[in-house]
Amino acid sequence: MKHIVLIYGGRSGEHEVSLRSGAFIYRNLIKCGYQPVPVGISRDGVWYRQTFSGDPGDALPLATEEKDRLSLVPGKGILTGEGSPLPCDMVFPVIHGTFGEDGTLQGLLEMLNIPYVGAGLQSSALGMDKVCAKKIWESEGLPVVPFLSLTRADRDREGWKGEDFYRECVDTLSLPLFIKPSRAGSSVGVTKATDGASFLAGLDGALQFDREVLIEKAVNAREIECSLLGNGNPRVFGPGEIAPTHEFYDYDAKYIDPDGAALLIPAPLEDDVSRRIRETARNAYRALKLNGLARVDIFLEKESGEIYINEVNTMPGFTSISMFPRLCAAEGLDGPELVGELIDLAREEYEAKSRLIYVK
Repeated sequence: MKHIVLIYGGRSGEHEVSLRSGAFIYRNLIKCGYQPVPVGISRDGVWYRQTFSGDPGDALPLATEEKDRLSLVPGKGILTGEGSPLPCDMVFPVIHGTFGEDGTLQGLLEMLNIPYVGAGLQSSALGMDKVCAKKIWESEGLPVVPFLSLTRADRDREGWKGEDFYRECVDTLSLPLFIKPSRAGSSVGVTKATDGASFLAGLDGALQFDREVLIEKAVNAREIECSLLGNGNPRVFGPGEIAPTHEFYDYDAKYIDPDGAALLIPAPLEDDVSRRIRETARNAYRALKLNGLARVDIFLEKESGEIYINEVNTMPGFTSISMFPRLCAAEGLDGPELVGELIDLAREEYEAKSRLIYVK
């Protein structure tokens, strides 16, 4: 196995983040002895083979020359414009958010019968859907922040009144409230509501990004993260702590403002608290039947010390300020070793699936 197709870019609001994560993976694939085959997906969803060499810097380029346009054919794989197969032993999809981290790309690669890094179709879809993930964690007895949800169909039905729903949320969860698209990443579309007007505006804003929104009780919490690697029984790295300088850890704090947050590695926690967080993260990973990698985000309530699962990222960022690779490096797993282990895990998962019988 030598040719690793590195897919980056994509249609989501995290397109630029993917270019930066892709640069980290590209450099470390080379250090591992693999030959990266870069494929960029444009903002309108078209796949292009990329031809560049040397160190790409902080972000991978993405050229959209028509001659480099690719097609995907089940039974044949990824084809160039001339119809010849693109060299591909495995795919490393470093696309964040919708159309990459939500099961759509994973399903396509399954149809093409190509091994790939990261969670499978079902687990990717569940991990991306905050409402579904929380319901699964609740059913497993795992702690989540109290929440309600609303679909666009609910909002648009005859007789629905925003003021009544606002009062229901306040009575159930109290103010302030966080409103989030159920299926979006990197805090895209997330707002904080402190009154009826900001609440209804937040609903309308979030429903532009997804057809369902999550409404959560605001908790006065420290933001703790763990990196996980493995198929079935993951290794846990961390925890680390995010100390945002913004009101909350929004998109700007994560990716735009270099001083948007401090990353504390390891998190300054008592041993027992650290152990409980690691175990909670492992249980959250296993409940969604994840494999390959994920970052599990935890809230540690400041007053009570209660632990809550916030969310899971099945393809976390690999930028220079991303917590996932930094937690792994802090425990001795540097870039090349991390990328090599991810490829080994993907190969292991593909071989396990290949032994399944689909036709009796």
